Amino acid sequence: MSALNDEAVGLGRGRGAVLDLIAAMTLEEKLAQLVGLWQGVDRDSGAVAPLQDAMDTVEQGFAEFAAHGLGQITRHYGTRPLDPAEGLSALAAQQRWLRERTRLGIPAIVHEECLTGLAAWKAATYPVPPAWGATFDPALVERMAARVGRVMAGLGIHQGLAPVLDVIRDMRWGRVEECISEDPYHVALTGAAYVRGLQSAGIVATLKHFVGYSNSRAGRNLAPVHAGEREVRDVLEFPFEVAVRDAGARSVMNSYAEIDGVPVAADAARLTGTLREEWGFDGTVVADYFAVAFLQTLHRVAEDPGDAAAQAITAGIDVELPTGVAYLRPLQERVADGRLPLDVVDRALERVLTQKAGLGLLDADWTPPSGPAPDLDTAEDRLLAATIAERSVVLLHNDGVLPLDDPARAVRTLAVIGPNADSVPALFGCYSFINHVLPHHPGTPSGLRAETVEAALRREFAPATVLAARGTGVADGATEDIPAAVTAARGADIAVVVVGDRSGLFGRGTSGEGCDVDDLELPGAQRALVEAVVATGTPTIVVLLTGRAYAVGWMFEGAAAVVQAFFPGEEGAGAVAGVLSGRVNPSGRLPMSLPRGAGAQPYSYLHPPLGGASSVTRVDTAPAARYGFGLSYTEFAYEDFAVEAPLVEVAGAIRCAVTVRNTGRRGGAEVVQLYASDPVASVTRPLAQLVAFARVHLEPGESVRVGFAVPTRLLAFTGRDGRRIIEPGTITVGVRRDAGEVIGEETVRLTGAVHHVDGTEPRISTVTVSAPSAAGTPRTREEPA
Repeated sequence: MSALNDEAVGLGRGRGAVLDLIAAMTLEEKLAQLVGLWQGVDRDSGAVAPLQDAMDTVEQGFAEFAAHGLGQITRHYGTRPLDPAEGLSALAAQQRWLRERTRLGIPAIVHEECLTGLAAWKAATYPVPPAWGATFDPALVERMAARVGRVMAGLGIHQGLAPVLDVIRDMRWGRVEECISEDPYHVALTGAAYVRGLQSAGIVATLKHFVGYSNSRAGRNLAPVHAGEREVRDVLEFPFEVAVRDAGARSVMNSYAEIDGVPVAADAARLTGTLREEWGFDGTVVADYFAVAFLQTLHRVAEDPGDAAAQAITAGIDVELPTGVAYLRPLQERVADGRLPLDVVDRALERVLTQKAGLGLLDADWTPPSGPAPDLDTAEDRLLAATIAERSVVLLHNDGVLPLDDPARAVRTLAVIGPNADSVPALFGCYSFINHVLPHHPGTPSGLRAETVEAALRREFAPATVLAARGTGVADGATEDIPAAVTAARGADIAVVVVGDRSGLFGRGTSGEGCDVDDLELPGAQRALVEAVVATGTPTIVVLLTGRAYAVGWMFEGAAAVVQAFFPGEEGAGAVAGVLSGRVNPSGRLPMSLPRGAGAQPYSYLHPPLGGASSVTRVDTAPAARYGFGLSYTEFAYEDFAVEAPLVEVAGAIRCAVTVRNTGRRGGAEVVQLYASDPVASVTRPLAQLVAFARVHLEPGESVRVGFAVPTRLLAFTGRDGRRIIEPGTITVGVRRDAGEVIGEETVRLTGAVHHVDGTEPRISTVTVSAPSAAGTPRTREEPA
């Protein structure tokens, strides 16, 4: 190790030390810190990134590519099946090489996908983000993320490419399964919890995809976005603002989108103006994979890779991922001939080195983890995965057949039917290793202990006889096996039909990245299968394993029950079986509206009056089931909703409370939802918007008093002059069972002058839950709501 190497890695964590290191670096060494290296990608086996096969990716070996250093190692564990112990050893060797064989000796940041758990072979795989949203339980999501972070840290990983904070706008978009909710406040609270959990383990969280990605035309992946600036600012940006300002996220990934003709990857107004100058973000901005090159190849706003690189780094993208294409030689040539000031490179470099210093990578005594590799799927993981899955299952319809634990109608014969009944991949999203990578490695075992829904039902209802029939495939349209499914249903006391999606990438699935759809009917012949089974007269329970909400309102007319499970992860089959048996009381609530049909898309419950049904159009936008809807096996009554004061300062907080009582015979969890509306404003406003929620578990007869403090900042909007304001005037606030069913409402008046939002205002509601304990003393807790 050279003297300079010794000095560089022992600089400590101060800004002055980082600037001294930058001053000692050559241009080649500087640019090397601004790129990743992605090795082990097999172009012939299928793409795992958009247009991967068309990109001029690097074919050099590690030592040749990293001769001047390396910024990031891309998906070391997540590119191919790699035994954790072997992967840890290989990664440690690469990091030691960087320490010992490069002039500066700076280790690389290692990043991985981690949306549903670490996307690596044998790693625990949790439910997808819509399932997080369905729990309405941010604290549980934070626990999950903390556990994921600890596993990643034990493997020598520093950065996770999650959470996704895109607000759902169109159910046709394939990446709905990666998003939390259609409500920006719901996304913000849950996403911020994920950030806090992951970063509590020392892992840098990366917010995706800033901004506008989910608002693409016709729900098409990478399609142009034509959103007004008010929609971008008030809806699409809000979760990112909360994650940056309130949760302290340390990295942001740009969106592939172009908004009104300007690609976000080259938009300094967003990447620097909004993110850094307005919100005070001081972490790194990393490029979504190949997004820099896309400025030339897709958006056509750059004439060559050097132009693309210059536009991106000037706008504020600090690191090119997944590998160095534009930020190496093309950018070097731009700096060398004076077309790009070196100060722009140094600005990005300072952010990268500051992040490395914060991770300890510049400490003289830093050494890579050398083992033993942690267990990636422990009993703790499985219990946590089961808890999230159980709390996320949404009961959409029930004519009384559920739960199946009534001794008077014991189930002796159960027909288990459908393409997803005996499928393990049907439990997982497209960013799970099992669906993201393993399809390119046929014959490789999944490495997970995950049972199918059929297996879980056999276990849950033993010793009942199970009659199994596939009926049809997920998307093949085949109908020749439907008669066998009908025969099975006729011979059973109860029929369970498990239908839905198969997640995949770029057209290889019915849901997932690049798997957009042009209608919202169940794929293939699955509707015909369900209708045929229902027609037998056997009570039929439909289980939906999907990544998006489909137009399945027609099921409510014939099926005895309909259960929605957004890809529920490795313990999801047991969660579904538990809901059917009654072992689990369903408490999930829809994080997205259940559409009536594709013709009403894009749709959000956050629409102004003109977004609803009207006599001047034949298209009915009303959903088949509203945002926030979900049934239970018990009943909850609401009493004494009241606001604390009818007059509230325009920059203050609305305080209100309601009593919730379990009036049924089973213990269960209720999601208390608080909405507000602004009936008269200077711009059109949603008919209702979620401003707080609380998940409370109550035993039969138990009650709690739920109090909310809602900062008026949540009622802010972008005014006619482009500035964000809170207006004085009347506000309606009320408790609802979902976005449409009002339980109780009151009005308050915001007093004072128009308030211009400056960023110092609180953005998160708080909730207080109090109730008498068994001993008669009050118990109180306060948390974000």
